[in-house]
Amino acid sequence: MATLGNITFYADDPRALAHFWAEVFGYPAAEWEDPLRQELLDSGLTQDDLDKRGLAEDPEGVGPRLFFHHAEGPKEGRNRLHLDINVARAPDDPSSNPAALDAEKDRLVALGATVVRLVDQQWGPSHERYYQMQDPEGNEFCLQ
Repeated sequence: MATLGNITFYADDPRALAHFWAEVFGYPAAEWEDPLRQELLDSGLTQDDLDKRGLAEDPEGVGPRLFFHHAEGPKEGRNRLHLDINVARAPDDPSSNPAALDAEKDRLVALGATVVRLVDQQWGPSHERYYQMQDPEGNEFCLQ
């Protein structure tokens, strides 16, 4: 059975976008540090190659691993795929907490995200309340 490797983004500034997403998930900001940096340089990559890549990785290996490549041009149009980011909840609270959702939205905005709109609607038997947002380079995601 296949498993998920990376979720890969194209970015104008891969390092900055990697750091944004690392903050979203509470990962440490990753840099190309030795000995990995030197191994990559010794393998034929240049510092320019490293500058055109970024990484956001869960040090415990549990959360998603995000990889960032330098884009060949600006983002155009809407994403065909987006991430749904869940707000942390207490183990005994399966319901949505509007105050927690708003606090997390404010945290992500302070990191550089923008709010597109708040969706607060009934969808069949379920109530939906989430924010459609964009990361600093305009990639769409939802905060729920």
